[in-house]
Amino acid sequence: MKRINTIAVTIILLGSISGQPSTKTTDHLFANDDLIIPGAERTDVYLPLIKNKTIAVFANQTSLVGNSTIIDTLVKLGVNIKVIFGPEHGFRGTADAGEKVNNFTDEKTGIKVVSLYGSKTKPSKEDLQGIDMMLFDIQDVGVRFYTYISSLQYYMESALENNIPLIILDRPNPNGFYIDGPVLDTAYKSFVGMQPVPVVYGMTIGEYALMIAGENWLSAKANKKYNDYKQAEAGSGAPVHLLVIKCSNYTHNSKYILPVNPSPNLTGMGSVYWYPSACFFEGTVITEGRGTDHPFEIFGHPDLPDTLFAFTPRSTQGAKEPKFKDRLCYGWNMYNADNDITIQQINNQIQLKWLLNAYRLFPDKQNFFIKPKSGNPTDYFFNKLAGSNELMQQINEGKTESEIRASWQDKLEAFKKIRKKYLLYPDFY
Repeated sequence: MKRINTIAVTIILLGSISGQPSTKTTDHLFANDDLIIPGAERTDVYLPLIKNKTIAVFANQTSLVGNSTIIDTLVKLGVNIKVIFGPEHGFRGTADAGEKVNNFTDEKTGIKVVSLYGSKTKPSKEDLQGIDMMLFDIQDVGVRFYTYISSLQYYMESALENNIPLIILDRPNPNGFYIDGPVLDTAYKSFVGMQPVPVVYGMTIGEYALMIAGENWLSAKANKKYNDYKQAEAGSGAPVHLLVIKCSNYTHNSKYILPVNPSPNLTGMGSVYWYPSACFFEGTVITEGRGTDHPFEIFGHPDLPDTLFAFTPRSTQGAKEPKFKDRLCYGWNMYNADNDITIQQINNQIQLKWLLNAYRLFPDKQNFFIKPKSGNPTDYFFNKLAGSNELMQQINEGKTESEIRASWQDKLEAFKKIRKKYLLYPDFY
């Protein structure tokens, strides 16, 4: 087993793979002001751990250290990066949703970039030959069907299965100030939802990593390795195989403004806030606004009443072939430049009324949900997004928003008890 110096780790990191996070903290290293500092920017904390190591980095355009990418930053600091792994939308963050991305060599650094959203989703043993340590640094948006957390799981599994220590550079969750939505039934597990968590789970990506390890939600081999490491490290300080570099000055009440778009169709904070509600439209014939200036804030269909808001999707970078390209659609425009008003609009919960209104007004209800060829409930993309077929059934039955929301509550309360065990930052309640 490759090891990180245990003394250094217990002094400077709050990172653990135990069922309960280590009680040691990095609060003494926090900045004195209220500026939120992502883990990647705290190079003084993790650079001693990766110096003189050959490393792999999972990153994309959100992996910034100030105005530079983490790749450029670490190369300038003399770190030996052998391979970069990229997620959905690619290392540069320009590919369409669902578009397969190929491997390539980064022109600026000459480092090989391996896509984990192309022919495979998980680093292979061959990809990791000669790697001493793995880093993960991605800006997530805290929504179950945003695929970066699925890539996180596979990356963690590869690290454990290949006995390579993993450092996760934590970043704030822009939707980390509430929990809501249906909890996934694992019979509906897919790359847009792999774990039994609600749509909005209120955790940073570092906290999420601790949870899926601590709850044994990884592969069988990775779970065994994790538990072996945890047992081996018992009584000798914080476990050292999986470490999280905390953000400074972040709490779950923070309203963190992203410095860069996390993906091509989340084009501002409004779209980030509306995404948990509007993404359900991807499983229906309603356009979710790709191909407009404000994806996930504009949604509609050509057959909805022409008295509604009118818009025309067009081909754009990240949405080359949007639904109803160049066709006039009618629907709703939720765009508002004021982020505070947008937060008030969502009211710390998923908004179902637009989905219910669209279904109510749509003339062909039998074809509202996009049907898979198999016809199986588990193959409906809407059900994969929702995490079960219950929400679709409730909509078809004419259930009210309050009735639907009430059906989530028991499982949400059970999830909150699990979540609480892995929090690294002060909570919102």
